[in-house]
Amino acid sequence: DLNGQLLAKSQVELEPYYSTQPGWAEQDPDYFWRQLCSACRSLWQMDTVDPATLRAVALTTQRSTVINVDINGNPLRPAMVWLDQRQLDNIDPLKGPWRYLIKAAGGEDTLNYYRAQAECNWIAHHQPNIWKATHKYLLLSGYLTYLLCGNYADSTASQVGYLPFDFKHHRWCAKHDWRWQALAVKRSQLPRLYAPGTVIGQITAEAARDTGIPHGLPLISAGSDKACEVIGCGALTPDTGSISYGTTATFNVTSPK
Repeated sequence: DLNGQLLAKSQVELEPYYSTQPGWAEQDPDYFWRQLCSACRSLWQMDTVDPATLRAVALTTQRSTVINVDINGNPLRPAMVWLDQRQLDNIDPLKGPWRYLIKAAGGEDTLNYYRAQAECNWIAHHQPNIWKATHKYLLLSGYLTYLLCGNYADSTASQVGYLPFDFKHHRWCAKHDWRWQALAVKRSQLPRLYAPGTVIGQITAEAARDTGIPHGLPLISAGSDKACEVIGCGALTPDTGSISYGTTATFNVTSPK
């Protein structure tokens, strides 16, 4: 409710991923949507829930799961799930002054690791036709946001992973930032970002049909699963930790740095 009290909950278990090769972890993007729709529909069956009383909805998802979509918003390949372990070998060095500046600062190994781990670099190198057809490169949160409200948008608090995101200013990196050279993704392929707590869009008629969420209801920007979990349990300062047990166990703290 408006006081933050939980009134009802519906849970649908997910098959985390499938693997066609050692170290790979993928999932059908539409599988996530179908499970979301299933959870919503089961929620409306509860006596304590009336969709007509809803004021807004918010979305939180797992982090670092990426999806390539074409000009029509259709997935071009399976989602690469955050557990995926593939890396890109034989990376070409950066061009221009960034190469020498990073090397002089002793960051060359860190940069190479960053570039090797980036999913967009692997896809661009090993599946160039898919990358060429990629209209938008989205996190799972961005993909589900698109299906819910028809906008290529996402929360600044969901940008976790190998992306050209400026954590200090909560926006995509500036035009001449080194990350645009280090990563294959272009600014035009990324969604518009919204601060947590702001309205991203409204639930479309199609999404309302599939989920049962009322048409036109505001979709509010939230954050990634861990970000919401840490804040929700009250770990708001660096001297308070949050222990989480999920697919992996994690220990998290909040820091202004």
